[in-house]
Amino acid sequence: MAVEIEPEPREENGPPREDGSEQAIVNPPMKRGFQFWAIISALCVTGLLGALENTVVSTSMPTIVEELNIGENYIWITNAFFLTSAAVQPLFGQLANVFGRRWLTIFIVAVFILGSGICGGANGANMLIVGRAVQGIGSGGVNMIVDVIVSDLVPLRERGNFIAIVLTVYSIGSSMGPFVGGIIVQRTTWRWVFYINLPVGGFALVLLFLFLHTNYERETTFSEKIKRIDYIGNVLIMGATSAVLCALTYGGSRYAWSSWQIIVPLVLGLAGMVIFMVFEQSKFCREPVVPPRLFKNRTSLVVFINTYLFTLLLYWVLFFIPVYFQAILGSSAARAGVQMLPITLVAIPGAVIAVIILSKFGKYKALHLAGFIILTLGIGLFANLDRYSSDAEWIIYQIIGALGSGMILNTLLPAFQAPLAESDQAAATATWAFMRSFGNVWGVAIPASIFNNQFNTYAYRISDASVREILSNGHAYQHASNTFINSLSEPVKSEVIGVFSDSLKLVWEVSIAFCGLACILVFFEKDVPLRKELETDYGMAEKDDIQAKKDSIPDAEKAGSDTSKT
Repeated sequence: MAVEIEPEPREENGPPREDGSEQAIVNPPMKRGFQFWAIISALCVTGLLGALENTVVSTSMPTIVEELNIGENYIWITNAFFLTSAAVQPLFGQLANVFGRRWLTIFIVAVFILGSGICGGANGANMLIVGRAVQGIGSGGVNMIVDVIVSDLVPLRERGNFIAIVLTVYSIGSSMGPFVGGIIVQRTTWRWVFYINLPVGGFALVLLFLFLHTNYERETTFSEKIKRIDYIGNVLIMGATSAVLCALTYGGSRYAWSSWQIIVPLVLGLAGMVIFMVFEQSKFCREPVVPPRLFKNRTSLVVFINTYLFTLLLYWVLFFIPVYFQAILGSSAARAGVQMLPITLVAIPGAVIAVIILSKFGKYKALHLAGFIILTLGIGLFANLDRYSSDAEWIIYQIIGALGSGMILNTLLPAFQAPLAESDQAAATATWAFMRSFGNVWGVAIPASIFNNQFNTYAYRISDASVREILSNGHAYQHASNTFINSLSEPVKSEVIGVFSDSLKLVWEVSIAFCGLACILVFFEKDVPLRKELETDYGMAEKDDIQAKKDSIPDAEKAGSDTSKT
């Protein structure tokens, strides 16, 4: 019979969680040797896929749309990616618990590579959109599984240090993305924007296959495992997410927000989410994909809501700061990317510093409060920007906003996990990642609706009726580019810039309310102690240990009892 080594003596119970239950304390099970750092390296390379995708594609999108003659369906190049990325995350979280982390991670990266290949070889809009949807499945999995595996390897108190390592590599990829995308389009073909993921993804697969060996339930048969999957719950949340995204995609642009084409899918989607939550708490759901117990404590619930608000505000800024640079200051798309560098250069390093501080002191509430206050100030200052603002103003305002967002960016997940049992870490991470992705979609739809509606209010100031007609009724945002503005002659050009500027002002003013709400909610958080010891069934496993456990199963079954520790 295989023999397990008795762990060092430990305390039986640790500090109480917020819900009043006691948490067990287990000493770190393994030393951080070569295999540990090899896994961290593999996660860094895996995370690099998402970093490159987010920034490289955005730079080259106009070229792709023009060459493939995609037309008004261009929006689905982005939204198909968002939709599948958000919808699959709860499912992947459950699969990670059922089948373990190793093969699921390899599958996720393989799907991302497949989607990249489809996009690179696309000969039309439909094929490109399908490829982006496949890519989104992989991207949603990558964003979630990296956090899950880090949670399996190190205690909650120390996770910030290792997230900082992954985040540093991610920031390098994000910073290089716009330049890499521009060079690819100028020197070769836009197809390499997607093909570049093939060698990076292939290298990630090799590293994951060689080094990612983690524990999981080996005694359970395959048929028993697939019975644990919450099929009804997954279908409900995927369908509801799809319906909401369809409504947000066309609301205020192709159809009016009051039209049945928007109201019906929006109502069905939101109703579907309510039905999903009811089903997850019912006796008919054997193992919920989103366990209701995740939200039975105040801190996790507040952090969950603030995750939605923060990601909403993040995309609010990322999609509307370019409008200011291109439509009001007259910058090209490439120059606007350079003008947004203060956000990248401050937010990502700031996020690294924040998670290191979190690991050092274990206090996240102060970081959240300071972060949201600073972010509110930064976004509020954006409302002062107009065509006469100096370079120093828009640079400083971006730095302030980025400083606040950096303090929040990667400290929300540890706060969400802190009151929860280690056994719920995969489900918690996947649920949190889903809400983050869901917030992204609303972070584009809400400000776009405000912007377009406000434009209609001020459109009477444009003297040229044909230009006024082109920009009104939901089309202002899609024409917010220097190419369109420079095609106009005076005085119409100045009139349009003035309307754009005043419309954008309300966009920033409304965002202050969302940010202010997040500030208030932070006061309801509680600084739950971050666990310094690791207790997980999915930790790192050596190959010899895996074989030993396999050999021990028949002996245990013959003995009719559990394998004993000696």
